[in-house]
Formats: sequence, structure tokens, C-alpha cells
Amino acid sequence: MKNIKINILLFAMMAASPLTVNAQATDAADEAADTTVVKKKVHVAFRDTDADHLLGGVSYVDMEELSKKDYTMSSLEDMYALVGGWNGNNLWGMDNDRLDNNDNSNMPLVIIDGVKRPSNNVLPSEIEQITFLKGAQAVVLYGAKGAKGAILITTKRSHVDGLQITATANTGFHVAKEFPEYIGSAEYMTLYNEARLNDGLDPKYTQQDIYNHASGLNPYRYPNVNYYSDEYVRKMYNRSDATLEIAGGGTRAHFYTNINYYRSEDLLNFGPAKDNYTDRFSVRGNVDLVVNKLIKGFANASATFYNEHKNKGDFWGEAASMRPNFPENAAPLIPIDMVDPNASKALAILGKSLNLLDGKYFPGGTKTTQTNAIADCYFGGKTQAISRQFQFDAGIIYDLNKFVNGLSFKTLFSIDYAANYSLSYNNKYAVFIPTWSNYNTNDAIVALTQQNDEIVTGHMSMADTKYRQTITWNGHFDYDHTFADKHHVTGMLLASMYTTTRSGEYHRYANANLGLLASYDYMGRYFAEASFAGVHSARLKEGHREAISPSFTIGWNLAKENFMKDSFVDDLLISGSYSNLSEDIDVYMGEKYFYLYDATWSNTGSGFSWNEGVSTNRTFSQSGSNPSLDFIHRKEWSISLRGSFFKKLISTQLTYFNTDMDGFIIQNPSQFPSHLSGGLSGSSFKPTINNNIQNRKGLDFSVTAQKQFGKVHAELGVVGTYLTTEWKKYDELKEYDYQKAEGRPLDAMWGYNCLGFYTIDDFDVSTTTDGKVKYTLKKDLPTPAIGGTIMPGDLKYEDVNDDKRIDSKDQVELGKWGTYGSPFTLGVNLTLKYKNWTLFVLGNGQFGAKGMKNGGYYYMQGDAKYSVNVRNRIHYNYDDNGIITGFANPDATHPRLTSLSSANNAAASTFWIYSTDRFNLRKVQLTYDFPKELFEGKWVNALSIYVNGNDLLTFSKERKLMETSVGYAPQTRFYNLGVKVTL
Repeated sequence: MKNIKINILLFAMMAASPLTVNAQATDAADEAADTTVVKKKVHVAFRDTDADHLLGGVSYVDMEELSKKDYTMSSLEDMYALVGGWNGNNLWGMDNDRLDNNDNSNMPLVIIDGVKRPSNNVLPSEIEQITFLKGAQAVVLYGAKGAKGAILITTKRSHVDGLQITATANTGFHVAKEFPEYIGSAEYMTLYNEARLNDGLDPKYTQQDIYNHASGLNPYRYPNVNYYSDEYVRKMYNRSDATLEIAGGGTRAHFYTNINYYRSEDLLNFGPAKDNYTDRFSVRGNVDLVVNKLIKGFANASATFYNEHKNKGDFWGEAASMRPNFPENAAPLIPIDMVDPNASKALAILGKSLNLLDGKYFPGGTKTTQTNAIADCYFGGKTQAISRQFQFDAGIIYDLNKFVNGLSFKTLFSIDYAANYSLSYNNKYAVFIPTWSNYNTNDAIVALTQQNDEIVTGHMSMADTKYRQTITWNGHFDYDHTFADKHHVTGMLLASMYTTTRSGEYHRYANANLGLLASYDYMGRYFAEASFAGVHSARLKEGHREAISPSFTIGWNLAKENFMKDSFVDDLLISGSYSNLSEDIDVYMGEKYFYLYDATWSNTGSGFSWNEGVSTNRTFSQSGSNPSLDFIHRKEWSISLRGSFFKKLISTQLTYFNTDMDGFIIQNPSQFPSHLSGGLSGSSFKPTINNNIQNRKGLDFSVTAQKQFGKVHAELGVVGTYLTTEWKKYDELKEYDYQKAEGRPLDAMWGYNCLGFYTIDDFDVSTTTDGKVKYTLKKDLPTPAIGGTIMPGDLKYEDVNDDKRIDSKDQVELGKWGTYGSPFTLGVNLTLKYKNWTLFVLGNGQFGAKGMKNGGYYYMQGDAKYSVNVRNRIHYNYDDNGIITGFANPDATHPRLTSLSSANNAAASTFWIYSTDRFNLRKVQLTYDFPKELFEGKWVNALSIYVNGNDLLTFSKERKLMETSVGYAPQTRFYNLGVKVTL
């Protein structure tokens, strides 16, 4: 066994090289014999600090402890139920859609081991700690690109001497929550005829057509395709992963290696799509070295190989749009034996085809439907999406105590590469249009028309190639010293930069800044901290590219005062902060990020024509110049309280924040004279300026209670955020105050106030000379001008401005979208421990935001596919003359059907609005840790098994709506079994 461990040690050190070390983890020579339990430090911007020295706006999660009771599959999974101020997308409601995180996400700045990296390229099993820097004072040192908050992910390092091996394996099943529900062919055809009748048109389908589709006697001529049937979709699929962790070291060096593989299938259950899967293999390693008494070194490396194997075609998109009767007279696949044996020409055409399924089926279609997702899967080829990432960083820590007591220097350099591309077989297939006949009640195909040529390439094509390189460097002098055991002084002098180069982009995404930090505390009782960042942005004009971002914080720990001694208060720190950070994340207009300060001219568009027949393009101004264009400023003040009470029975952290994002950029500002814009081709001489101000304020809270009940230890945590947003200043010219954005939420939902349905009483009825019935809206009612013909059963809106016309001027604020997070978010976690059993339960909720039922699944018009929502539509009663007399179902919840377009009914309004309030039972996990006594003297040191379920229940009035995905793969619940063994 000893030889085995030596061999594994050598392998792990090779896998981990060139590899890493953490600043605080490498005093191995001095600490090897020290058995004292050392408090874990909290990783914050460019440094580590004690948890009791955090001055608000910071939360952290010990992932090594959490993983003992909570199995997760992605780095930030479950964090929204464990950290106040984080809603799964942003911190304190900050908008991050223009922040480049190298992964196309809308996340805040993500820093992994000191380097800006994508959060999706690190696994939970690799992580030691996650720190959420929410307050402006916590992120000032990250410069212009860090001003909206940051998430620091610190990966594991070895703290053990000798060798330790941990293996983890998981397997589980994703089970679909809900599938969209659509009606079948016969019902669709019947209701489509009704839609045409509502429009004064003749029916499209005969009763015989409808009967043929309903009977199911020939599903190839009269198809009734259900994309969500067992024929195409399974109810569950497997996901499995395995992880091997190897850690060890000695006096001079420690190493850590993590090797992981996972494989996940999907829900498609037919043809080649059955074999769809995604897999990922990764290796992460680090080494910490003690070079001598003064110098320590570290290196980290990571390699990731990601592959997604999938069929051609957009199955889920087509499942939401292709009608059940397919085009008509042809199913997606038709058996060859449906062809009349005497139809020699048709058989000859098929005989030449390269795309026959098992020699038995050929793809059906029409002139207007020349592909379908089912045939795409069988005949269109396949695709493999590939991602390769390599990350490397290294650095040194130099102890400068011999020059100045408490002084050190740390520097880091990193280089990351990422490549993405796809390999695919891009086959082209023909569809065959059948001509049907009937012999003695038996259907047969008597002729076929081939639509399109067939090409089977036989070779793979490369496409969607993308390349990314990120280079990072930072260096900082750190000072940490306590004078007379009372006066604790820390400081930092920092220089930092990173730059990302992408294929196809000329300008690099870059950040460069200097930083200065000075902090003082008196015996952990009184605190003062000042931070400054000198930031630079190439997006602004020379002479305006630099700025200073200051931040000031003070704190007072009342629990350290004599008057609080022997009270129920264990700890009670109150702190306040003010910051003014300069950021250039929001220096953009549309997709333009650079030269916004310059005047812009264009010579595109229509030109001038001359008598000689010659034409020239006109040149016109698009915007004027503004060399004073400036940064956007995050001006924030916050007050925080952190406390624990009754001998740590209850712990709490509260922060109230008030943030102004001042100086958002606008074009065509209204304060300039109108004659400077609106010329030929929409020309404008108005400059781009800083103007709009966004305000966010709210309360971020976290409360934890723990107590021992006999042999059961219970811990309950509640976290959450109450957030309000507002346009504090907004450049606009609105005729009506109720339509002004200023003073309203940033994510205000706009639409019409629906008064219900138009009834027959709202119309004058007449008959035209050709005998058709005409319905004319009464003259005393406002004229709808949104779009579409208005009939009884259409939606009726309030004329807010009382101008006898329904148009965009009648739109009002309807609620909040929750774009930056619902007004109130909540997380709850419960841990119960009894002997070797641990039960962990986690839930999260969101309250106060609204959603809008939009898209063809909810409002069906034109040739759209009909969902089951259509069954409760408005439909009419008629008299003997075919005149509408009223509604057959006055309690209907859906407008009348129309085969035409109706912008009026599809418009955003209170009719389609719904509440997104929900509470989710997100996680339940039961873990059993086998008694350590079982393994005394054995090669196994520890063994745990666990079962868990994810996304188990949703409590909401609109549960079904929110759990139904339309046009995309269904949402799933996940049930997992796992085992972990330590050697």
C-alpha cells in the first residue's frame, strides 16, 4: 500500500505541475507541528482577512463544509438561498449585461484564484470558498470593470502532509417537470375553421378532412403529430459524474489535483437523437512551494475538454410551431409500402434516394415545408460543439519583514486560452410530396414529387470558430502590523491589469488600475478604512481617460465596550461606508463602445440623383462630438450591522444600501435645440452625453439560528434582499406624466389597461349589398389603432388620455418585470444532524414581480399552432341569419380566434399579466457518514453516501405556467445517488 501511495503521489505532482500556491497556505515549515485550529481567512480583493474584520457588503460561503451536506453540479448553484444580496444573476440588483465574463453570461465580475475567468469553468468539487463582494467599498480595488460587484472563487489547496485521496461518484436522473400541451389535428382543424368564420372567410377544411384526421386510420396521409409523445420524447435522462482529488505534500511543498468527468444525456428519444449527450473532462492542479524563509511560490493550471453531441434540427422550436396536421397530406416520415406497387415512377424516384430510413421510410413534405425536425434528425447529419480551455497562473510572495516589519510583496501572472468550434456533417435531403389515391377504401401513393437535391457529404465541416486569450498581471505591496498589541494597521499599494483578446474583435476588453488601501482598527473595536483606485479607460477621449475612485468606511464593535460585557450580545459591529466609483462598463451605445466622444458621419443610405442619371450617396452627421464624455459613477452609501447573540444562538448580518449609477450615456439629448436633429436620413448634430441616473436601494439580510436538541443539532438560515429601483433622472419628452420613466422602476412593465372583451353591444350591425354581415364599432367608443380588425370577443382597452383613440399614448405602468431581481427574494436553509445522519433542506422564493403571457402558446393568431389554452376562447352564438347575438361562453379566458393577424389582442396588457411569486423547495439531501471506528487501521479513512433531489416542488398560483418551457427543452427535477470515499 505504501508503494501505491508513493506512485500516486508522483503522478499527482506531475499532473499538478507547473502549478499553484496560496499566499496564506504555505508556512508549512513553521506550521507542520502546530495542531492549533486556525480560523479560515476570508478571501477579499487581493488579500485575506479575518471574518470579524469584515465591514459590511461582503458575504462568503465555505464550500468545503457545504459540500459535506449539499451536492451541487455548478459553481454558484444554491448560492441564492445561502447569500443575501445575490439573486442568482446579480448583486444588489446591478445590471451586468455589458460586462465581459468570457462566458456570455450576465454575471458580475468573476475572479477565480485572482484572475477574471468564467464561473462555468470551475466545479464545486474544486472550490474552497466563494466570496460575494456586494458593496462598492468591497470592490474599489478592482477598478472600472469591478464597480458593479464581484464574486471571488478560491479553489482548493493542500493543507495535509503525506498523501490524501478522495473519490466521489454520482449518478442520477433528470425528470421533466411539464410539457407544453397542444390540441390534436381534428380539433385544430375545427377551430381553425372557426377562426376563418370569425374573420368572415370560408372554412379551409371539410368535415370529411376533419373526420379523416380524427379517425387515425391513415396517419401518413392524415397526420396527427404530437412532438411530445413517447415516440419522440422520454420522461427522464441520466447524468453521472466522477471526481478524483489528490492532495499531499511535506515541509517544502504541497500539491492538489482534481480530475473530473461528467456525462449527461437529453430528453430526445428517437433516431440518432437517442445518442445525444454532453460530456466534460477536466484536470485542475496547483503546487505551493516554500523556496526559502523569505520567498514562497505558487502555480495553478487547469485544462477543460467539453463536447456536446447532438442531432441536426431545432426539435424543441419546431415542437412549439409545427401544426399537428403537419403541412397537410404528408407525415414527417412515410412508409415506402404506402406507395402503390404499380407506381413505377414513384418507386424509381425512391430507388435513387440517398435518404431512406432503414430502407422503409422516406421524408414527406410539401413545396412550402421542405424540412422538418424529425427528418433533420435522421437525414440532416449531426453536430459536435467543442470547447477547449487552458488556464495557467503563477506567482511569488516575498516576505519583506527584514526591511519593514509586516511588509510583503505578492505578484501574479496568468495566461488563459479558450477555443470553441463545431464539427458537423451537413447533409441535405429531399422531401417527397405524395399524390394520394384511394382503391376500395385503401389509401395509396400513386405519384411522388421530389423537392430539393440530396447531398451526403461524408466529411465533417468546421464552423463557429472562436478564440479567446486573457492575460492578467497584478502586483501589490502588503502591510500588516499590530503596534503595542492594540493598534492594527494594514495597507496595500496595488497595480493590476487584464486584457482579453477575441477572434473577430479589433478592440481588446481591458482593465488597468492602481490601488491604495489603508486600514486601522483599535483592538478590534474601532475601525477606519480608506481605499482609492486610479482607473483608466480607452473608451473615453485622451485627457479624460483617468479618474480616482475613493471609498471610506468606519466601524464600531459595540460588543467590545465595557458596557456590553456580560450581556446577551456576543458580537455587534456597526459600520458605514461611502464610495464614488468610476466605471466604464456602461460606456456604450448599442453595440458601439469606442469613439463615442467623436462626431460621427455616414455616407450610407439613399443619395442624390442627377439629370444625367448619376447618383451619389449623401453624407450626413449621425452625432456631434463631446470630448468631455465621462465615466459612469457608482455613488453609494451603506450601513451594515453584524451581530451574534445568546452565545451564538442567533447570528445576523444586515446591510441597507442606497446606490446612484450617475451619468448613463444618451444620444439625441432633449436639452439641445430640436433643429440639430431630424434632418435628411435622420441626421443629428447632437452630441452623446452623460445624463441619466439609476437608483437602487434596499436591505440585504442574513439570519442564522443554531441549537442542540438532545442528540439533534439544528441550524436554520434565512437570507434575502428587499430591492427597489428607480430612474432618478431620465431624458425624455413625454406628453403625459403617466408615461414618464423618471421616478418609475428601472424594469417598469408597460402596456394597456384591459377592460375585458368587446361585446356585440359595442357594435352596430349591418348587411352589405353582397349579403355579408358587417360589424362597426359604435361611434361613442374610442377607435382602436393598435392593429387588426376589431370584432366582438377582442380585447378592449382603457382610453387613458380620453382622446377617443386607443394607441401607444394609452400605455401605463403595469408592474415590475423583475429584470434586476424580484423586489423581494428569500432563501431558507435547514440542517439537522443526528449521530452520523445529516439532513439538508434548502428553498428559495421571489415575490413582487410580474410576467407577461406572450408568444403563440398563450395568444394564438394567424396560422399559429393551437395550445390547450384555446379551449376556453370566446366563441359566438348566431341567429338564423348568421348574425352574432352574444357569447356562448361569457366566462371565457381567451379572445376570439382569428386566422389573421391581431396586434390589438397580442399587445401587452393587464389581460396577459401574471404574478411570478413563487417559493421553491430547491434541495433535499440526506447524508450518512460511516463511523470512523469502522476504518481504524484500514486503507479507507472515511466513507459517505447520500441521496438528494433538486427542484422538487414549486408553490405558486402560476406553477404550471412557470414550469412549462415553450420552444426549449423542458425544465427538469433531478434525483441523485452519490458516494464519497477518502483514502
